[in-house]
Amino acid sequence: MAEHLGDRLARLRKLANLTQEGLAELSDVSVDVIKKLEQRRKHSARLPTLHTLAKGLGVELIALLGDPPAVPSTGEADPPQLVALRRAVMPPMFAPPPEPADTERLTIPLLRKELAAGWTLYHAARFGELMTVLPGILNDARFTASVGGGDSRAAGQAALGKALQLAGHLAIRLGKTDLALSALERAMAAAEQSSDPLLGSMISNSVAWNYQRQNRLDDATHLAIYASDKVEREQPDTAEKVRVWGGLVMSAATSAARAGDYETAKDMMSTAEDATKKLLRLPPPVDGKLVSVFSRSSVRVERVRLAVQHARPDEALQLAKGVRLSADTPPSWRTWMLLDVARAHTDLGDAQGAVKALTRLNDVAPGWMRHHTHAVSIVSDLWAGPARPPGLRKLAAALGVAT
Repeated sequence: MAEHLGDRLARLRKLANLTQEGLAELSDVSVDVIKKLEQRRKHSARLPTLHTLAKGLGVELIALLGDPPAVPSTGEADPPQLVALRRAVMPPMFAPPPEPADTERLTIPLLRKELAAGWTLYHAARFGELMTVLPGILNDARFTASVGGGDSRAAGQAALGKALQLAGHLAIRLGKTDLALSALERAMAAAEQSSDPLLGSMISNSVAWNYQRQNRLDDATHLAIYASDKVEREQPDTAEKVRVWGGLVMSAATSAARAGDYETAKDMMSTAEDATKKLLRLPPPVDGKLVSVFSRSSVRVERVRLAVQHARPDEALQLAKGVRLSADTPPSWRTWMLLDVARAHTDLGDAQGAVKALTRLNDVAPGWMRHHTHAVSIVSDLWAGPARPPGLRKLAAALGVAT
């Protein structure tokens, strides 16, 4: 059973030698909220609250979010798959890259197909499978980037940059933010030698996300704005450019929202949503799976998320109405929206509406739902509430909330 948020909070507060009142003063979170969390009378907290608590405690956000499944940070040895991933991200110094078993088979188009399949696994939250195959993709990309010359080597560097970016995203999901930053720094170096003029900006977006997880919200906002301005200034109007720029604006908005500035975030999101109209007038990307996720539907999904996190459940449900995900929006965005809709219904006291959204989520992505502690916290809140509508017991049992 995963450690309760309140237990983590109490443990970290005591390690920081803080009283509940002292933490409340440092974080600007009420003593009542802290007490309810530590006494397990409250099972979850909004991300802006978690960010301010983490800042008061002097820890990364991940310390309060808890360990992801299968990769604990409790002092236990890393599983072999993670050891292999770490070695592939940070190979031995001065050693030549491992040669693939079949060098004639390895081509840039095939490598891009492997990368697209890897990103599909990532968006489906099949992290165990991705951990198994990603070291091989990284080794193939590193070898390709080291041979040949001219255009061939530059294309290999682009593939290596995308592979390292994927490794960074996976490491963030596994709670390994230092490994993620190492992967993303190497990805940026590959991007500088690549044939893709937008790759560095896409990786900047990933670094900004890593900063968010480390509770470096000012750094995340500054980086996203800097990179979006650079894209706007230097790149011609293409669908790829609009998607990368839009993803960076969304990232900056998310950081602003988590820092407590919801109105600025809302303005940024409105600007981003207006910009999606440009995509209707431009030819689509050649390979959308390897470009930043940005469309009208993805902006709406993110706006729903921010409204929920800032205790605006009515606004969140209004934004969620009529959302139709475009074909190039990863399935994981649909799961996020269902989870946020469930949270909004819970906040409004509509347990039946929340269970309906959660049941639909469990039907389309049961593995994803089990992976996310936010789903567990919502079900825990519903289970502790006054009404238990049909279907809640099944969900509670599946997530280990009730037996």
